[in-house]
Amino acid sequence: MQPSLGITVNGKLQFDNPFMLASGPPGTNGKVIAKSFDLGWGGVVIKTISLDASKVINTAPRYGKLRSRDKNEVVGFENIELISDRPFEVWLDELRQLKKNYPGKVLIASIMEEYRREAWHEIVKRVQETGVDGFEMNLSCPHGLPERKMGMAMGENPDLVREVCGWVKEVATIPVWAKMTPNVGHVTEPAGAAIQAGVDGISAINTILSIIGIDMKTLRPMPTVEGYTVPGGYSGQAVRPIALRQVMEIARAFPGVPVSGMGGIETGLDAAQFMLLGSHTVQVCTGAMLRGYEIIAELKQDLTKFMVDHEFTDLRQFIGKSLAYFSTHHDLVARQKQAKAEKAVASNRDAETWKGAIARETEALTTN
Repeated sequence: MQPSLGITVNGKLQFDNPFMLASGPPGTNGKVIAKSFDLGWGGVVIKTISLDASKVINTAPRYGKLRSRDKNEVVGFENIELISDRPFEVWLDELRQLKKNYPGKVLIASIMEEYRREAWHEIVKRVQETGVDGFEMNLSCPHGLPERKMGMAMGENPDLVREVCGWVKEVATIPVWAKMTPNVGHVTEPAGAAIQAGVDGISAINTILSIIGIDMKTLRPMPTVEGYTVPGGYSGQAVRPIALRQVMEIARAFPGVPVSGMGGIETGLDAAQFMLLGSHTVQVCTGAMLRGYEIIAELKQDLTKFMVDHEFTDLRQFIGKSLAYFSTHHDLVARQKQAKAEKAVASNRDAETWKGAIARETEALTTN
């Protein structure tokens, strides 16, 4: 039986496959989102939008790469790019058109606003009128607009998260996911605050606050803008172990809450690991930027093969399957001690059996 990659999340969001383009450059306008749907992506989270795009001013350069020493492969990626600088009204028109042209695809609007109830109410009401399928609240951008209490400046504070998510849920009529920052000591605290406020799912993780490196000729940190820079968001395959750990912690702490996992996914097996740790859907951003939107064909093929190899026919058969195998160090020590004791007992038993067999054989030879 051919495995199915389809999954329904929140009882409303019907994905023909669990792969989504994450909020960022891959979903920067309606044209590229349409291309993504044509190529087979199950859903797209648009680049984060706000009510007043005139306050968003990007710099150049705004990307930095970390390469491996031996193969020069890009293993880490940093950006200091802000949210969308395109007019809000233009976005509303494009969202309406996308839902008209792709009614069967899942379109999630990533939104971010200042710490004002009326601003969050306005953006939610106006965006959901376009027909989008859900919201992803950007509470986690690590480097942009902290002076306006936006992004991580909001998402690292559980009290603010609880309050703002509550504002959104007051007016949202479609599913709402909260996107978590990894730049906290305990990711379950802000995630828990969002869930207490009534959000329908958690997305994790956003990028990790970082400095990609120093230019050893100029001695200036990168990416360098007129000689200066700011710490930015780190992504790519190098962050995957951190993302897996945080997704695991969220999934274990809040069973039953849908998780959309991301962070360094570039293959179908990468995606399977996130799903084994509790993700219902997975998101790809840097991987698509580095390898192209066409990566979706390979992702679906790899995940299908994984399911065939393990005789899974439905995604839910293995979502969270690996969570049961996490424990404490104390428990690991006890388990290893018990295993050694059992092995010793079995070894002694085998030795006694072997001695008995030799004795019987010797007795038989002597008798004869």
